[in-house]
Amino acid sequence: MMSKRWPLASIFLILTNLLAFAMAQFSCFNNGNYTNNSTYKSNLDTLLSSLSTNVDYNGFYNASMGKNLDTVYASVLCRGDIQLPACRSCIQDATAGIVRSCPNYKQAVQFNEFCTLRYSNESMFGIVDTRIGWYLWNTQNASSPGQFMADVRTLVDNLRDQAAKGGSLRKVAAGNRSTVDFQTVFSLVQCTPDLSSEDCGRCLIGAIADIPRYCNNKKGCRALKPSCILRYEDTTFYNETRLQELKALATPPPQPPTSASLPPGPLSAPPGKKDNNKTRTTIIIVVSIGVCLIVAVFAGILLIMRTKKKPKEILESGIDLAESLQYDFCEIKSATDDFSDDNKLGQGGFGAVYKGKLSNGQEIAVKRLSKDSGQGDVEFKNEVLLVAKLQHRNLVRFLGFSIEGKERLLVYEFVKNTSLDKFLFDPIKRTELDWERRYKIIGGIARGLLYLHEESRLKIIHRDLKASNILLDGEMNPKIADFGLARLCVADETQGNTNRIVGTYGYMSPEYAMHGQFSIKSDVFSFGVLILEIVTGQKNNSFRNGETIEDLLSAAWKYWHRGTFEDMIDPVLKASLGSLRDILRCIHIGLLCVQDNSADRPTMASVVLMLSSFTISLPVPLEPTFFTNSRVSKNALFHVYDSREFGSTTSSSQNKSLHSTESKNVMSITEFYPR
Repeated sequence: MMSKRWPLASIFLILTNLLAFAMAQFSCFNNGNYTNNSTYKSNLDTLLSSLSTNVDYNGFYNASMGKNLDTVYASVLCRGDIQLPACRSCIQDATAGIVRSCPNYKQAVQFNEFCTLRYSNESMFGIVDTRIGWYLWNTQNASSPGQFMADVRTLVDNLRDQAAKGGSLRKVAAGNRSTVDFQTVFSLVQCTPDLSSEDCGRCLIGAIADIPRYCNNKKGCRALKPSCILRYEDTTFYNETRLQELKALATPPPQPPTSASLPPGPLSAPPGKKDNNKTRTTIIIVVSIGVCLIVAVFAGILLIMRTKKKPKEILESGIDLAESLQYDFCEIKSATDDFSDDNKLGQGGFGAVYKGKLSNGQEIAVKRLSKDSGQGDVEFKNEVLLVAKLQHRNLVRFLGFSIEGKERLLVYEFVKNTSLDKFLFDPIKRTELDWERRYKIIGGIARGLLYLHEESRLKIIHRDLKASNILLDGEMNPKIADFGLARLCVADETQGNTNRIVGTYGYMSPEYAMHGQFSIKSDVFSFGVLILEIVTGQKNNSFRNGETIEDLLSAAWKYWHRGTFEDMIDPVLKASLGSLRDILRCIHIGLLCVQDNSADRPTMASVVLMLSSFTISLPVPLEPTFFTNSRVSKNALFHVYDSREFGSTTSSSQNKSLHSTESKNVMSITEFYPR
């Protein structure tokens, strides 16, 4: 039999297609499904087919189609250095791929080599999406990895600032930097141009912060997020000429000289008209100044009126903006079987939580605010106006709300594995939390807090972070819940004060408990307490050592100071001898987070970096201040609220709220890791 000889062009085409397949990553979000004969499906097909033809040389296009619940939103972003024909070809491939990969899903994103495509049944334009990230890295380690990674960080930080300052058409930057062993590192970063400069910077900060976790010491790495991308390599990979061409197109042409800038000559004003010109100029200047003063006065009045707007007005205006999130009360009542006790998941300080099931089969958790709660209005305003704008994989997902007379309902995703405390402090269930899972929970909580403090459009202080407010999904991924006590800060605000001390005893920072001062460092303190609870498997106010019961922070410092920290580790974890270094580092970080002086505590950005990189030296912690039962009266000082849960005690597995399929690397050069 004669052997068949493949033409060189055919071999190249096959390899190109294999590489494109290897680089294509997709994520399907569990936010409802559509049927093949539905209006949503028709709108989706029409919208997807229009993307490649409508994108222009800037490589970005977004659009929506449909009305009400059948509305589809879609956007595409091509890598900033590719030509328009290649961009459109990539979009066509991504369109076909996303339909195959995520059939009947109402939300999905596809990452191809040169473009990103995503669609949703919720508006996403101008909103940072950090729910999912794919990290791909070169399998080869860099020589002199410490210096190489330091140069990578310097380069990508500089490019991040450049990209964030881009205009509304393009937010992309590329460049290179010389590094050790006569090497050069190249990088390109890019955001969707509909983001603000601040949001673009936050998205890229999140991508950069995860590099040590997934790509440490690697010669190359790619971070793929729906709202931004980042890549660095030790060889050039982007088209510098194309980037320069697009930069030139974006630069406005020089303006022709005005008459005032022309030299004296034939074009100068006649001598007889000079005085008239001076008079006209004076009048124009005086009138302009007067108009500016009037505008400034009116702007000041409007600003004062806006600042003094009553909470009720803010609530009503926010609800008007969130009409698309409002559920019919009867629908929720039916979903929970009229709020039956059989569906009751828990009782909190502001109401009960019920499990429900919508007519489309989606499981939900419904918080029914107490009608006689003095703080009900405040809680409702907080959770609707704040949580509706938050999107992160480590935050419980807010679905909507309902109002009927005095009834006020908050609807969330249902998380089947209940809350962290139900596992951590249960003598049987705690055995399911090995160190790998506990470490993943610590890291997930840290990234969720980092999003709240720095990466979200709003700066939010949770103020009630505790084990019962950390929910666990079917894969034991943590989700921060219950934003009823959360506070919104303006961008440059560092702390706030309150006369109403609310929260949970044992997790409160000293400055908040004693003086009502709260800041992002208050959340850091609570996170430090959580770390120590996760490592020890014991509650913060009842650490048991033989027959002795003492305060967890006091015990942690005592064991740390004596060098006998192994005695405080949960016995369940002691079998994992190889994890002792990681456990010790987490205890160290926990003690840094519970420092007495808030200025001595790290930020969550630093904490995430500490958890992901073992090459960073940690400062020595100081002895923290303790608030034990013997020193203060808990009932006199604190107003304590019970835990409010959105979980279930059932042991059945959860449907993944995020479906990510990992593509195999047929070229054996890059490894994939979805985050």
